[in-house]
Amino acid sequence: MLPIVLDLGRLDAILVGDGPAAEKRLTLLDEAGAARLRVFAPMASADFARWAGARMKARLPNDEELATARIVFISDRDAPYGAAVAARARATGALVHIEDDPDRTDFHLPAVLRRGDLAIAVSTGGGSPTLAVRLKRALGALFGPEWGDHTDEVARLRREWRAAGADAATLHRRTEDWIDRQRWLPPPPVHS
Repeated sequence: MLPIVLDLGRLDAILVGDGPAAEKRLTLLDEAGAARLRVFAPMASADFARWAGARMKARLPNDEELATARIVFISDRDAPYGAAVAARARATGALVHIEDDPDRTDFHLPAVLRRGDLAIAVSTGGGSPTLAVRLKRALGALFGPEWGDHTDEVARLRREWRAAGADAATLHRRTEDWIDRQRWLPPPPVHS
């Protein structure tokens, strides 16, 4: 497994499905800033259709639509169309995620704790989503809402230091020093 963070504001994504799993996935994608998301829900409820808004089509995606997506989320693992949509999407080079089906998915979605731009992801490689969620909750107690402000502060300082000509090593050192002075975290262990 290789954990990565994708900027879903830059990538074309498709969500296929109806019901509670699609609602859960749409929430996650909206929180992740999926600005170029299209939703295909052949049997959507009126509430889901309102929520998805202009992004939604009440049908399955066609091959042309799948060809423009880099990531396709299928929210119902048992949907009769799931395997066919996944195969068509993969044929165009898209990565496919099928809800709760690690054996047929190209990537796993971690449990994500968000504090502003800070995103702490916990993954079990699809083996136990419940364990990942429990660990996320535990981390939430350690990293409260103030971490959104901390992240913004460090990002602002790094931009200022970079604009003043600091190289990568200097940025790293100054960031470490700043974090230590703020006492946001315990000091790193000293290795002998």
